[in-house]
Amino acid sequence: MLNIAVLVSGGGTNLQALINAQAAEEIHNGRIALVVSSNSRAGALVRAEKAGIPSAVLVHGNFSAQKDYDEALLDLFNQYKIDLIVLAGFLTIVSNEVVEKYRNRILNVHPSLLPSFGGEGYYGLHVHEAALKRGVKVTGATVHFVNEVCDGGPIILQKAVEVLPGDTPQTLQRRVMEQAEWKLLPKAVSLFCEDRLSVKDGIVTIREAQT
Repeated sequence: MLNIAVLVSGGGTNLQALINAQAAEEIHNGRIALVVSSNSRAGALVRAEKAGIPSAVLVHGNFSAQKDYDEALLDLFNQYKIDLIVLAGFLTIVSNEVVEKYRNRILNVHPSLLPSFGGEGYYGLHVHEAALKRGVKVTGATVHFVNEVCDGGPIILQKAVEVLPGDTPQTLQRRVMEQAEWKLLPKAVSLFCEDRLSVKDGIVTIREAQT
């Protein structure tokens, strides 16, 4: 059974999707062992408490240097024997040192079909504002491994979502969450915990399930 840490900053809707999937036994060979928030007032902390999941708050601004923040984060991962890290709306950039220590063991969910509308500055409603401004007819969500390039890691799963006439950034954000993010993230986590993902030359291969 692999131990999963979920890193959050806000309301925790993607965390809730993982909690629900775990309760429904849809995450095989894995369990959420820790929730780490970059915001002491994040609604995700309430969700973790209700689910009986240990949580911790690490505010980047409270540390004098990046290395001190990294050390605190890595200490938490060691303490809880974390095997997989999931970024679920985590608004603090994960340093290269942490990425290197957990190479191909950090997942992120992004609210677009990468590589479109990804990278620095593309988060939250900004992604959907950009998609609508560009006039795309479909958008979606992507779950990918995290590397040193913002939103540039190997892609694991993607799902398209239709853009409808009259959409606002808010309505589009909600549809992408409901139709894509909340479905893809638990699936990708389970695939990892089942040891069905491999990465070669930046490409992810998904092995068939053992029967």
